[in-house]
Amino acid sequence: MMSNAYQLRAKWLALRNRLLANPRFQRWAVDFPLTRPLAQRRARELFDVTAGFVYSQILFACVQLDLLPFLAAGPRSRDELALHLDLDEAGTLRLLKAATSLGLVEPWPDGGYGLGAQGAALLGNPGIAAMVEHHAMLYADLADPVALLRGEGGPTRLGAYWSYAASAEPDGLEAGEVADYSRLMSASQSLVAGDILDACSLQDRRCLLDVGGGEGRFVASVAARWPHLRLQLFDLPAVGAQAQARFEREGLADRAQAFGGNMLADALPRGADVISLVRVVHDHDDAAVRRLLAAAHAALPPGGTLLLAEPLAGTPGAEPMGEAYFGFYLLAMGSGRPRTPAELTAMLEQAGFVRVRQRRTRRPLLTGLITAEVA
Repeated sequence: MMSNAYQLRAKWLALRNRLLANPRFQRWAVDFPLTRPLAQRRARELFDVTAGFVYSQILFACVQLDLLPFLAAGPRSRDELALHLDLDEAGTLRLLKAATSLGLVEPWPDGGYGLGAQGAALLGNPGIAAMVEHHAMLYADLADPVALLRGEGGPTRLGAYWSYAASAEPDGLEAGEVADYSRLMSASQSLVAGDILDACSLQDRRCLLDVGGGEGRFVASVAARWPHLRLQLFDLPAVGAQAQARFEREGLADRAQAFGGNMLADALPRGADVISLVRVVHDHDDAAVRRLLAAAHAALPPGGTLLLAEPLAGTPGAEPMGEAYFGFYLLAMGSGRPRTPAELTAMLEQAGFVRVRQRRTRRPLLTGLITAEVA
């Protein structure tokens, strides 16, 4: 039996939707001064959803043609830009006008162009440029989204790229098979490491184990922030070898050690009193996540802490990032799904963790942080 509140909400939504779909109401809303700003904003939002792929491809062209780094030293004339981009005058101007509309570049009074606010911000986050280039595979996999949803499209390019996701024996992968995605993950870690470490102190900890830590970018960030910590990393053997080489290059070999294995099948190394899972959990399906969380709980001593950091579904103001972007990205990858803080809390508690807490981060759009403890 439906409640009165449910029935009232259903009636209101039906009325709202009839009005919004009515061309006469749309024209009235745009003409009426009090509703005009809202109607125009809604129209812009709808168009942005429709045209989003085109905007992404314009950004992709700017990255491929190295436009933004070329403008980093200062404004350039159109002739200089055409020569650098290897485009004719018409193609150069079309790209520059499109990039201007997206805030990536901006025109100068002398007819040249310089960096725009969004372009400067992108240059300050090199991991974003790496992801933009990587998205070419995602766009190919999304060419037929209905087939992808139905599982009818066959092997995906992202599934082949993230080779561990489809491998029956991921710990047997060779260095060449993991090199590309290890480099991408290393680049993207720089976006989130500082936010994680700003959100929680490790002053009272002795040893951190980063599970699924790739080439060791996050561990290196922890080492710089907390010089008293011993450090461990656990990842596939081929990836762990790359991390150990990084530790030796950066003078961390006396503090940091990389272990190789399969985090979904093997016991985790002991000795750490804090374990981090940075952008790892959302890559895996529920059964694998439960095994991983149980393994982390078993590896930690009483009073030990788990740091779980990744984009969270349902983040206020960033809902499309979780359910739309990561929802379909992980579908194309062939493993994992975005989860809400409530879902992760339930899984952590099922694994035996207590005092599960969501921490405030500087950029929740990119990184949410949940901490949990062992009783």
